[in-house]
Amino acid sequence: MKRDLDISVAIIEDDETIREGYAFLIGNTSGYRIAGTYPSVKEALKKIEAGDPDVILLDVELPGISGVESLPKLKKLLPETHILILTVYEQEATIFKALGNGAAGYLTKNTSPEKIIAAIHEVMDGGGPMSANIARMVISSFKRNESSPLTRRETEILEQIAAGKSRKRIADELYIDLETVKSHIKNIYHKLDVHSKADAIKMAKDNRFI
Repeated sequence: MKRDLDISVAIIEDDETIREGYAFLIGNTSGYRIAGTYPSVKEALKKIEAGDPDVILLDVELPGISGVESLPKLKKLLPETHILILTVYEQEATIFKALGNGAAGYLTKNTSPEKIIAAIHEVMDGGGPMSANIARMVISSFKRNESSPLTRRETEILEQIAAGKSRKRIADELYIDLETVKSHIKNIYHKLDVHSKADAIKMAKDNRFI
């Protein structure tokens, strides 16, 4: 139940400059007010319930407990509060874990100030705002063939290969070593019964594995 006409927003973000920037943006927008700002989930859990925010802007990479892992705790404490992830992370596994843990929306930090304000309003109206690239990723996952023999990681790597990325770049972007990437590719070839990158991509696309 809303307490007043203003939408109250709490911010959990460890970068002070970013945290204060969001607070300034929201606090100086008509119809919105700040219900508290916190540098970590640990600090937020001490006081956030008293602020009773309508919406929480939550970063993923936080000291101590991460934003994604904190979602169940925050939802239990504030079951009627909508939680918007606002982060630089666009890895599919992180996105789906956040949404599965109760996040109402997922925005990247390059989202414009206007769109952040609009997303807060949208989530209050029952929407699930996402950055365009995140939405595409989610929609793409629903279109995949659920009987794919590939694991989520293998699918992710094959998608990167299909996008023209080198094995080294894939390793760097997924924070895994090059030998692990090579091992995944070997498994992909074996599962799809192919012997080349082109054949693996064609087989996967034809069968909607990617």
